Amino acid sequence: MRPAQMYVPGDIGEVIDHLNHMLLGAPKFRDKTGCFPYRRLDYDFQQLTGGFNNIRQALGEERFRELMRMSDRMRALFEADPDDKTGETLQGCKIIHEMEDILRLVLRKR
Repeated sequence: MRPAQMYVPGDIGEVIDHLNHMLLGAPKFRDKTGCFPYRRLDYDFQQLTGGFNNIRQALGEERFRELMRMSDRMRALFEADPDDKTGETLQGCKIIHEMEDILRLVLRKR
């Protein structure tokens, strides 16, 4: 089965929605339904990076770079704790909440 074209969030609200999706799927990001077997950690982070690139202008360079650093750190934490046993998954989830706060601040300033 060939995967559908990758969905990439197109605005700040969609990036927030994707972060919520990631929060629910952490740390493995596997599709439990079997409908999307290609979805994995790499896939979700590619979508997130694409979403950040789509909203880069609205974020500004400083926020964009900070969110990308946070994304890299979050990914490392999820990879280090694939079975959610060492507490690093919780730290990664906290980063998701911090990212959401940054994005909501950008939305309020518009």
